[in-house]
Amino acid sequence: MSRWKSAMLAAFFAALPIAAQAQAEKPVSVVLVHGAFADASGWKPVYDILTKDGYEVLMVQNSTATLEGDVAATERVIAAAKHPVVLVGHSYGGGVITQAGDNPKVASVVYVAAFAPDAGESIIQLAEQPTPGEPHAPLVGPTDGFLLVDQAKFPDAFAAGADPSLTRFMAAGQVPWGVAAVQFKFTKVAWKVKPTSFMVTTKDFMIPPSQQRTMAKRTGGKVLEIASSHAVMLTHPKEVASFIEAAATAKK
Repeated sequence: MSRWKSAMLAAFFAALPIAAQAQAEKPVSVVLVHGAFADASGWKPVYDILTKDGYEVLMVQNSTATLEGDVAATERVIAAAKHPVVLVGHSYGGGVITQAGDNPKVASVVYVAAFAPDAGESIIQLAEQPTPGEPHAPLVGPTDGFLLVDQAKFPDAFAAGADPSLTRFMAAGQVPWGVAAVQFKFTKVAWKVKPTSFMVTTKDFMIPPSQQRTMAKRTGGKVLEIASSHAVMLTHPKEVASFIEAAATAKK
Protein backbone atom coordinates (compact mmCIF):
# COMPACT_ATOMS: atom_id res chain seq x y z
CA MET A 1 0.00 0.00 0.00
CA SER A 2 1.33 3.44 -0.93
CA ARG A 3 2.14 6.02 1.69
CA TRP A 4 -0.56 8.26 0.22
CA LYS A 5 -3.25 5.57 0.65
CA SER A 6 -2.04 4.79 4.16
CA ALA A 7 -2.26 8.46 5.10
CA MET A 8 -5.77 8.72 3.65
CA LEU A 9 -6.97 5.67 5.59
CA ALA A 10 -5.40 6.94 8.77
CA ALA A 11 -7.17 10.29 8.35
CA PHE A 12 -10.46 8.52 7.64
CA PHE A 13 -10.33 6.37 10.75
CA ALA A 14 -9.16 9.29 12.88
CA ALA A 15 -12.27 11.19 11.82
CA LEU A 16 -14.66 8.39 12.76
CA PRO A 17 -15.02 9.31 16.46
CA ILE A 18 -15.85 12.89 15.48
CA ALA A 19 -18.46 11.75 12.98
CA ALA A 20 -19.93 9.34 15.48
CA GLN A 21 -20.10 12.08 18.09
CA ALA A 22 -21.85 14.43 15.69
CA GLN A 23 -24.31 11.73 14.70
CA ALA A 24 -25.06 10.98 18.37
CA GLU A 25 -25.88 14.59 19.24
CA LYS A 26 -29.43 14.86 20.56
CA PRO A 27 -31.85 17.09 18.62
CA VAL A 28 -32.63 19.01 21.82
CA SER A 29 -30.74 21.82 23.52
CA VAL A 30 -30.79 22.24 27.30
CA VAL A 31 -30.59 25.75 28.74
CA LEU A 32 -29.76 25.90 32.45
CA VAL A 33 -30.79 28.95 34.48
CA HIS A 34 -29.28 29.41 37.94
CA GLY A 35 -30.96 31.01 40.92
CA ALA A 36 -30.13 33.71 43.44
CA PHE A 37 -26.91 33.93 45.46
CA ALA A 38 -25.07 31.65 43.00
CA ASP A 39 -23.90 31.58 39.40
CA ALA A 40 -23.94 29.14 36.50
CA SER A 41 -20.90 27.21 37.78
CA GLY A 42 -23.19 25.38 40.18
CA TRP A 43 -24.59 23.48 37.20
CA LYS A 44 -21.21 21.94 36.27
CA PRO A 45 -21.91 18.39 37.55
CA VAL A 46 -25.20 18.31 35.61
CA TYR A 47 -23.60 19.95 32.58
CA ASP A 48 -20.91 17.27 32.48
CA ILE A 49 -23.48 14.45 32.46
CA LEU A 50 -25.75 16.02 29.85
CA THR A 51 -22.94 16.89 27.45
CA LYS A 52 -21.51 13.39 27.78
CA ASP A 53 -24.97 12.07 26.86
CA GLY A 54 -24.93 14.09 23.65
CA TYR A 55 -26.94 17.21 24.51
CA GLU A 56 -26.02 20.73 23.59
CA VAL A 57 -26.02 22.47 26.98
CA LEU A 58 -25.99 26.23 27.37
CA MET A 59 -26.02 28.21 30.60
CA VAL A 60 -27.35 31.61 31.51
CA GLN A 61 -25.33 33.92 33.72
CA ASN A 62 -27.92 35.99 35.55
CA SER A 63 -27.07 39.20 37.35
CA THR A 64 -30.09 38.49 39.62
CA ALA A 65 -30.48 42.26 39.95
CA THR A 66 -33.74 42.50 38.00
CA LEU A 67 -36.10 39.90 36.61
CA GLU A 68 -36.32 41.76 33.31
CA GLY A 69 -32.55 41.71 32.90
CA ASP A 70 -32.35 38.00 33.65
CA VAL A 71 -35.16 37.21 31.22
CA ALA A 72 -33.33 39.16 28.52
CA ALA A 73 -30.14 37.21 29.26
CA THR A 74 -32.07 33.95 29.03
CA GLU A 75 -33.69 34.90 25.74
CA ARG A 76 -30.27 35.59 24.23
CA VAL A 77 -29.11 32.11 25.19
CA ILE A 78 -32.31 30.52 23.86
CA ALA A 79 -31.72 32.30 20.55
CA ALA A 80 -28.20 30.84 20.38
CA ALA A 81 -29.36 27.25 20.90
CA LYS A 82 -29.14 24.96 17.85
CA HIS A 83 -32.26 22.93 18.67
CA PRO A 84 -35.62 23.21 20.42
CA VAL A 85 -34.95 24.07 24.04
CA VAL A 86 -35.65 22.38 27.34
CA LEU A 87 -35.50 25.37 29.69
CA VAL A 88 -34.43 24.50 33.24
CA GLY A 89 -34.58 26.82 36.24
CA HIS A 90 -33.28 26.35 39.77
CA SER A 91 -34.66 28.37 42.69
CA TYR A 92 -35.17 32.01 41.55
CA GLY A 93 -34.33 30.69 38.08
CA GLY A 94 -37.81 29.17 38.12
CA GLY A 95 -39.19 32.69 38.03
CA VAL A 96 -36.93 33.53 35.11
CA ILE A 97 -38.09 30.52 33.06
CA THR A 98 -41.72 31.26 33.96
CA GLN A 99 -41.45 34.65 32.27
CA ALA A 100 -39.09 33.61 29.44
CA GLY A 101 -40.46 30.15 28.68
CA ASP A 102 -43.29 31.18 26.40
CA ASN A 103 -40.63 31.68 23.71
CA PRO A 104 -41.68 29.58 20.67
CA LYS A 105 -38.28 27.90 20.63
CA VAL A 106 -38.88 26.46 24.12
CA ALA A 107 -40.28 22.92 23.98
CA SER A 108 -40.71 22.38 27.73
CA VAL A 109 -39.83 23.87 31.11
CA VAL A 110 -38.26 22.12 34.09
CA TYR A 111 -38.39 23.51 37.63
CA VAL A 112 -35.70 22.28 40.04
CA ALA A 113 -36.34 23.28 43.69
CA ALA A 114 -37.75 26.44 42.17
CA PHE A 115 -40.34 29.15 42.32
CA ALA A 116 -43.16 28.78 39.78
CA PRO A 117 -45.17 32.01 40.00
CA ASP A 118 -48.56 32.65 38.45
CA ALA A 119 -49.55 35.84 36.64
CA GLY A 120 -49.74 38.81 38.98
CA GLU A 121 -47.67 37.13 41.67
CA SER A 122 -44.19 38.09 42.81
CA ILE A 123 -41.52 35.89 44.29
CA ILE A 124 -41.63 37.84 47.54
CA GLN A 125 -45.34 37.02 47.84
CA LEU A 126 -44.62 33.32 47.42
CA ALA A 127 -41.63 33.38 49.78
CA GLU A 128 -43.56 35.10 52.56
CA GLN A 129 -46.42 32.63 52.64
CA PRO A 130 -46.63 30.90 56.04
CA THR A 131 -45.32 27.34 56.29
CA PRO A 132 -45.71 26.29 59.93
CA GLY A 133 -42.97 24.00 61.17
CA GLU A 134 -40.68 24.62 58.19
CA PRO A 135 -37.62 26.88 58.24
CA HIS A 136 -37.35 29.78 55.83
CA ALA A 137 -34.29 31.10 54.05
CA PRO A 138 -31.93 32.90 56.49
CA LEU A 139 -31.74 36.11 54.48
CA VAL A 140 -30.05 39.31 55.57
CA GLY A 141 -30.77 42.79 54.28
CA PRO A 142 -31.83 44.39 52.12
CA THR A 143 -28.75 46.56 51.96
CA ASP A 144 -28.61 49.05 49.11
CA GLY A 145 -31.48 47.18 47.48
CA PHE A 146 -29.92 43.69 47.65
CA LEU A 147 -30.38 40.55 49.74
CA LEU A 148 -27.87 37.93 50.84
CA VAL A 149 -27.96 34.66 52.78
CA ASP A 150 -26.43 34.75 56.25
CA GLN A 151 -22.90 33.59 55.43
CA ALA A 152 -22.55 31.41 58.53
CA LYS A 153 -25.84 29.64 57.78
CA PHE A 154 -25.37 29.35 54.01
CA PRO A 155 -23.69 25.90 53.88
CA ASP A 156 -26.47 24.14 55.81
CA ALA A 157 -29.39 26.20 54.49
CA PHE A 158 -28.42 26.26 50.83
CA ALA A 159 -26.34 23.19 50.14
CA ALA A 160 -26.34 20.67 52.98
CA GLY A 161 -24.76 17.45 51.74
CA ALA A 162 -22.38 19.13 49.30
CA ASP A 163 -18.63 19.42 49.83
CA PRO A 164 -18.25 21.78 52.84
CA SER A 165 -15.21 23.50 51.32
CA LEU A 166 -17.29 24.27 48.24
CA THR A 167 -20.28 25.55 50.18
CA ARG A 168 -18.08 27.80 52.33
CA PHE A 169 -16.59 29.20 49.12
CA MET A 170 -20.09 29.73 47.68
CA ALA A 171 -21.15 31.48 50.88
CA ALA A 172 -18.22 33.87 50.63
CA GLY A 173 -18.82 34.52 46.93
CA GLN A 174 -22.58 35.05 46.95
CA VAL A 175 -24.18 37.06 44.17
CA PRO A 176 -26.49 39.63 45.83
CA TRP A 177 -30.17 39.26 44.92
CA GLY A 178 -31.94 42.44 43.87
CA VAL A 179 -35.10 43.46 45.68
CA ALA A 180 -36.40 44.60 42.29
CA ALA A 181 -36.20 41.00 41.08
CA VAL A 182 -38.19 39.57 43.98
CA GLN A 183 -40.85 42.28 43.67
CA PHE A 184 -41.48 41.82 39.94
CA LYS A 185 -45.10 40.83 39.19
CA PHE A 186 -45.21 38.16 36.53
CA THR A 187 -47.01 38.78 33.25
CA LYS A 188 -46.24 35.48 31.47
CA VAL A 189 -46.63 31.93 32.79
CA ALA A 190 -44.72 29.29 30.84
CA TRP A 191 -46.05 26.38 32.87
CA LYS A 192 -49.54 27.12 31.59
CA VAL A 193 -48.53 26.81 27.95
CA LYS A 194 -45.57 24.39 27.88
CA PRO A 195 -45.07 20.79 29.09
CA THR A 196 -43.77 21.11 32.63
CA SER A 197 -41.74 19.05 35.10
CA PHE A 198 -41.04 19.94 38.73
CA MET A 199 -38.43 18.42 41.06
CA VAL A 200 -39.33 18.99 44.73
CA THR A 201 -36.48 18.90 47.26
CA THR A 202 -37.86 17.57 50.54
CA LYS A 203 -34.95 18.70 52.77
CA ASP A 204 -34.92 22.26 51.46
CA PHE A 205 -34.30 25.12 53.91
CA MET A 206 -34.49 27.86 51.26
CA ILE A 207 -37.86 27.16 49.60
CA PRO A 208 -39.96 25.09 52.04
CA PRO A 209 -41.04 21.73 50.59
CA SER A 210 -44.73 22.49 51.23
CA GLN A 211 -44.45 25.61 49.06
CA GLN A 212 -42.74 23.63 46.34
CA ARG A 213 -45.46 20.97 46.43
CA THR A 214 -48.18 23.60 46.14
CA MET A 215 -46.51 25.25 43.15
CA ALA A 216 -45.73 21.90 41.54
CA LYS A 217 -49.32 20.70 41.88
CA ARG A 218 -50.84 23.74 40.28
CA THR A 219 -48.54 23.46 37.25
CA GLY A 220 -50.25 20.17 36.42
CA GLY A 221 -46.91 18.79 35.27
CA LYS A 222 -44.79 15.79 36.13
CA VAL A 223 -43.58 15.93 39.74
CA LEU A 224 -40.66 14.08 41.34
CA GLU A 225 -39.66 14.39 44.99
CA ILE A 226 -36.08 13.86 46.10
CA ALA A 227 -34.58 13.90 49.61
CA SER A 228 -32.12 16.72 49.04
CA SER A 229 -31.17 20.18 50.20
CA HIS A 230 -31.77 23.18 47.98
CA ALA A 231 -28.61 22.76 45.89
CA VAL A 232 -29.77 19.45 44.46
CA MET A 233 -27.72 19.90 41.28
CA LEU A 234 -24.61 19.61 43.48
CA THR A 235 -25.78 16.84 45.80
CA HIS A 236 -27.68 14.68 43.29
CA PRO A 237 -26.44 15.62 39.80
CA LYS A 238 -27.24 12.22 38.25
CA GLU A 239 -30.86 12.40 39.37
CA VAL A 240 -31.21 15.98 38.16
CA ALA A 241 -29.68 15.13 34.79
CA SER A 242 -31.99 12.11 34.42
CA PHE A 243 -35.00 14.28 35.26
CA ILE A 244 -34.01 16.81 32.61
CA GLU A 245 -33.39 14.07 30.05
CA ALA A 246 -36.83 12.60 30.77
CA ALA A 247 -38.34 15.98 29.93
CA ALA A 248 -36.21 16.21 26.80
CA THR A 249 -37.37 12.83 25.52
CA ALA A 250 -41.03 12.96 26.60
CA LYS A 251 -43.63 12.78 23.87
CA LYS A 252 -45.31 16.13 23.50
